[in-house]
Amino acid sequence: MEPQTSAQVRQAFLDFFVEMGHKEVASSSLVPGNDPTLLFANAGMVQFKDVFLGLDQRDYTRATTSQKCMRVSGKHNDLENVGPSPRHHTFFEMLGNFSFGDYFKRDAIRFGYALLTEVYGLPPERLAFTVYENDDEAYDIWVKEVGVDPKRVARMGPKTNFWQMADTGPCGPTSEIHWDKTPDMGIDSIIPMLQTEDDRFLELWNLVFMQFNRTQADPDHSGQFDDPLPAPGVDTGMGLERILSVINGVDNNYATDLFMPIIEATQRLTGASDAERDANLVPYRVIADHIRAAVFMIADGVLPGAKGRDSVCRLVLRRAARFGAKLGFNAPFLSQLTDTVIEVMGGHYTDLVERADAIKKVISQEEERFRQTLDRGLSELELELDKLAASNDQQLSGEVAFYLKATLGLPIQVTKDIAEERGFTVDMAGFEAAEETHALRSGGGQAMGEIASADSYTAVLNALKADGLLSTEGVLYRPYGPTVIHNAVLALLQGGTHIEDAIVGDKVEVVLGETPFYVEAGGQVSDTGVISGEGWRIEVEDTRRPVGGLIVHFGEVVEGRPKVGDAVTAEVARSRRADITRNHTATHLLHAALRNHLGAHVQQRGSLVAPDRLRFDFAHDNKVGAQELRTIEREVNDIILANYEVVPKEKSLTEARSEGAMALFGEKYGDVVRTVSIVNADDAEDRYSYELCGGIHVDETAAIGPFVIVSEGSVSAGIRRVEALTGAGAVDYIQRQLNTVGALAAQLSTTPDEVGDRIAALQTDLANSKKQVTQLQSKLAKADFDRLVANLEPINGTQALIAQLDNVPADTLREMSDWFRNAVKSGVLVVGSVVDDRPQLVVAVTDDLTKQGLHAGKLIKEIAAVVGGGGGGRPNMAQAGGKDAAKLPDALQTARQLIAANDAN
Repeated sequence: MEPQTSAQVRQAFLDFFVEMGHKEVASSSLVPGNDPTLLFANAGMVQFKDVFLGLDQRDYTRATTSQKCMRVSGKHNDLENVGPSPRHHTFFEMLGNFSFGDYFKRDAIRFGYALLTEVYGLPPERLAFTVYENDDEAYDIWVKEVGVDPKRVARMGPKTNFWQMADTGPCGPTSEIHWDKTPDMGIDSIIPMLQTEDDRFLELWNLVFMQFNRTQADPDHSGQFDDPLPAPGVDTGMGLERILSVINGVDNNYATDLFMPIIEATQRLTGASDAERDANLVPYRVIADHIRAAVFMIADGVLPGAKGRDSVCRLVLRRAARFGAKLGFNAPFLSQLTDTVIEVMGGHYTDLVERADAIKKVISQEEERFRQTLDRGLSELELELDKLAASNDQQLSGEVAFYLKATLGLPIQVTKDIAEERGFTVDMAGFEAAEETHALRSGGGQAMGEIASADSYTAVLNALKADGLLSTEGVLYRPYGPTVIHNAVLALLQGGTHIEDAIVGDKVEVVLGETPFYVEAGGQVSDTGVISGEGWRIEVEDTRRPVGGLIVHFGEVVEGRPKVGDAVTAEVARSRRADITRNHTATHLLHAALRNHLGAHVQQRGSLVAPDRLRFDFAHDNKVGAQELRTIEREVNDIILANYEVVPKEKSLTEARSEGAMALFGEKYGDVVRTVSIVNADDAEDRYSYELCGGIHVDETAAIGPFVIVSEGSVSAGIRRVEALTGAGAVDYIQRQLNTVGALAAQLSTTPDEVGDRIAALQTDLANSKKQVTQLQSKLAKADFDRLVANLEPINGTQALIAQLDNVPADTLREMSDWFRNAVKSGVLVVGSVVDDRPQLVVAVTDDLTKQGLHAGKLIKEIAAVVGGGGGGRPNMAQAGGKDAAKLPDALQTARQLIAANDAN
């Protein structure tokens, strides 16, 4: 067996089954869309469950996939084995082929054997097989048709070789293919050792035959309640990680290219030698496995959190961080491994590449959160374990384990890992009871962003007013003053419902008597930040005003147990706020500059003022040209450099409008409004911008820093959109552009100023060269054609030119069809060529033969299928492409057979 990469093994599997008439279907999300009972997709058949149940129909009856899977809960929980075991993982890929009422046992078995022995090159003498004890059909196929020695086929009971979806419903026997790790133990011991599930064998592939419908529970597997299905199906699964290790002759999955690049990237960060790494492999394996799982979960929208799928994402990240601490990492490091994961997997799962920045950001934030409490959590756990050791007790109580999770964010799995490393167990029943008690008390919580009804928040507001905790005006809203205030927790909520306290990981809503947090309005996003009390901390992720007078801070408890009545410090994230204010003031400058250069008809139609960018929608019929954009951009930067003052002031709406303040189209304003004017500090009459605005701004325009327009486009008829950057974001953008231009200049051996002219000259040279190449190719092809057309081959009375040509582009092949019709009065042309590893085919039929029923379009449809392609065309000319260049000679031979069999002859 020759070593192969994971990409090669995966693609070889999919290509083989496509060649066998299967539809290649992309992996579904890790989050099952059709099965609320599953946390994650844990097998390839999950996305086809409704098809097997007859609830869904597809336009194909054969399918093949490489499915993303997670096994972290229930009977498929492999988490504790990840690291010590050479083959257990949380995330893995399941290679599978499926038949929906199409083929059954014979083809499924033949396909499996052919792929393993012929495509992957596994020696047949290293394979062993199992079938269900009563499945004579499968046994006979293996022994009598495939030709496997009976000593290699074991009959097994229902525990290992009978599958059922539930107590009733679809079910059927299975057949497994195993790898013999120690063949020198002899063939006579294969069946006994398979039946005892000896470690001699490694299961590679499970073939499930959905043959029956079980009408009632049958724990004895008597079969008396099993009715044959009208359309039996096939569901197979083979772990990519496992088959890859076998093909490459390594004894563990972590030694393959799916994991080694991640392990080596981790090693580079630690600075360890290979010997030091190999002496302490478990942490490296855990980190490699868990970061893969986290990257894929986050890409599929599963974010670290306290409940459900989110808790799994949090668990694998925090467990990886804890094992990182064992390797000496004292600062966040996991996000640095993300690029390696994406380099390994992004070729097949391209969404990872598209979402790389977002994935890294989520991982960084989660690891930062965990680092804030990790040291304290580990210290308290070690202290508790020391107490157990002193008292000769072997079990950590469930209440203590829950306290560590609830107050310090230490996942139960991490607690179990550390306890077991020191020889202790954890009272899981007690832990689960404590967790259930908290869940009942808190009502189970509510997911972030699922805001409760207005009635719920109105009731909260009225209750706080009735208790004298809020005035008739409600929460004091002070976003324009200091970014830090001291107050008290008036209410803790989940889903608009009161709770008395919360624990680490809980999503909560906090009501204070006053707040410095800005609430989203006028395009400016809400503030984030921190609310903290003695021994606890809540990270505020959003701030909202669900009803007038009530401001609610949405966040997550990251440390301790906050309670109603606790004294707090509420602090806005100042750096983020500063970025937002730069962008908001820049939006006003952009609005004014657009009106100055495009006309007074320009009116704001929407905006987004975020920390990383600004977006401005405005009324204008035409595209804004590149030169106009540069002029507008330059004017905004001129005002920034001139350091104009930004003056907010409250006044009556009537006064503001009489002074010429711009209002947002369609917005309703009260009698008193807040205005923002941008004026020359040395000349009060020189007012550049004047708008009604409740947002937060810089004091002087110089604080904005550089301003860069990055895009302009259409939103809808008559509405244009400009996106821009300021401050550090603009600096980063400018540096990236300069680096790109500098790199291009170096490659082109010119200066940055001359890059454009140099590229234009190269494009002209390239176009001329391509033209010359095309002309030469055409001449060579014409010479080949003249040679071939002089030696036509007769096929059952029809003159034919059938040939494979070297590297002839499709355009020239089509031109050849004209040459053929001009040179041959009656005949068929079938020519093929491979260009950029892709086969191309052209068929031409002279008019006399088309009248006799020979059809170029029909011919090429069957010919192209041989190379995995499709096509069609007119009766006298057709063309097609394909996927498998190696099959092109077979396709041309098929053409001969079709011509020979045609009735026109």
